[in-house]
Amino acid sequence: MEQGANEVPVIYLHEIKRQYRQGEATLTILDGAKLALWAGQSVALVAPSGSGKSTLLHIAGLLETPDDGEVYVGGMPTSQLPDADRTQIRRSDIGFVYQSHRLLPEFTALENVMMPQMIRGLKRSETIKRSTEILTYLGLGERVNHRPAELSGGEQQRVAIARAVANAPRALLADEPTGNLDPETADHVFHALMQLVRATRVAMLIATHNMDLANRMDRRVSLSGGKVVELD
Repeated sequence: MEQGANEVPVIYLHEIKRQYRQGEATLTILDGAKLALWAGQSVALVAPSGSGKSTLLHIAGLLETPDDGEVYVGGMPTSQLPDADRTQIRRSDIGFVYQSHRLLPEFTALENVMMPQMIRGLKRSETIKRSTEILTYLGLGERVNHRPAELSGGEQQRVAIARAVANAPRALLADEPTGNLDPETADHVFHALMQLVRATRVAMLIATHNMDLANRMDRRVSLSGGKVVELD
């Protein structure tokens, strides 16, 4: 696992195994995968399509349960927790950013970022203040009252990032967050992500095919034979 002797990873995947049935055959996606995500560190997951990147992200984010192995969040094992407890951990400790921004079209940028905080039970006044601060930090201070259709692709994705970090998660998981963007816009979105990592010390894992962005992150890992391998 490494890093500091007394430091606990934000998320630690230990000997993760995951299989799927495909007709009469069993397809092994992950086979003893291990990965530690540390506070303030960005990790790029680069691997071919179909190798299990999304599965690994879903398991790390407690959206999917492994067939074997354990997912530790802040040192706590999670695989045997009730669904309600796993949901609570996702709401408080883990943020997600997808290739498609998945914003609610009928709500403004501000309201989209407020939503996860209100679901968590925060007061409306507090969610307005925090959401405005995050959007302003990401350069969207003048766009808070615009709906997604009134925003550019890069602006929509930055709203999605703001929504993902609205509850101050300890880990941020992103699946091809710049995949639908042109190179210049992708660079702006990536820069916003890296700013947040440095400012908040969130642990970030990004699945990406963009090696230029991957090479600007702290670590690069891949998947081979169902296991996580360090690339350098």
